[in-house]
Amino acid sequence: MSKVEFKMPKLGESITEAAIITWFKKVGDTVEEDEMLLEEATDKVDSEVPSNVSGTIEEILFQPNDVIKIGETIAIINSDGVGSTSKTKAKTSNKTPHKTEIKKSSKEKETKTTQRPKPLVNTGTETSSVSNTNQFFSPLIISIAKEHHISFEELARIPATGAEGRLRKSDLFQYIDEGRPYKFAQPVSQPDPTAYRIPQLTFDKGKGKIIEMDRMRQMIADHMVYSKHTSPHVTAYVEADMTNIVNWRNANKKAFLDKYGEKLTFTPLFVEAVAKAIKDFPNINASVDGKNIIVKEDINIG
Repeated sequence: MSKVEFKMPKLGESITEAAIITWFKKVGDTVEEDEMLLEEATDKVDSEVPSNVSGTIEEILFQPNDVIKIGETIAIINSDGVGSTSKTKAKTSNKTPHKTEIKKSSKEKETKTTQRPKPLVNTGTETSSVSNTNQFFSPLIISIAKEHHISFEELARIPATGAEGRLRKSDLFQYIDEGRPYKFAQPVSQPDPTAYRIPQLTFDKGKGKIIEMDRMRQMIADHMVYSKHTSPHVTAYVEADMTNIVNWRNANKKAFLDKYGEKLTFTPLFVEAVAKAIKDFPNINASVDGKNIIVKEDINIG
């Protein structure tokens, strides 16, 4: 008996793990070399993985939603007497063993169905399912959602066409192209009275034309709205005596231009002053993540 360990293949230079989305074969099924065996997902792409050998599936070691390290064994394939040149032989002379194998695999299937793990819930990494739903999202889906500032609650509302109700990349892009109809929808189970809602306004549209936004404009618009509702927008006016700064610039701007070929402006002086102020008052350089305040160590002005 020749058993082959089917390992999670290397999918890219920076890819260290992948999540199984679905198996195309079950225990007891035969598979041909280069026939698609499973669908997997990374934080970059969803793809189908072919078998590297012909044979019969003896064991499936991981279930959908499991995250596996690259190079880890995920299935056992028995390659004895199965191949493109022995199809006829397998059909004629191995009928009885094939029936026995089906009965055996049926029992294994019942056992695996009973012991099948539930979809992953918050494991501390982003390659798991949502903390407040049981729906699994692949790393690629999560990556695209982050890019478009789509929350987990919003993802859970998108109609899914994948196996076992999983959300596919095409579903997500179609939802984005449709203008994200659930963008400001509130979770049914946990309504947030302080969340933003689009006001119901009636006005005369008058004459004009409708221009459909391309993907780049949609992304810019989404980012602007996201920024508006996640960052405080405050304007403060402070009067300062800039006499010494102006005099210093006037005295040095010609020498600076001759030496560097650039004009000496007030901008770098303002940036330096702001950086020093942030260093003296570090709470200015902070952000809110849920109920936590994150005070940054780095000072970035852009």
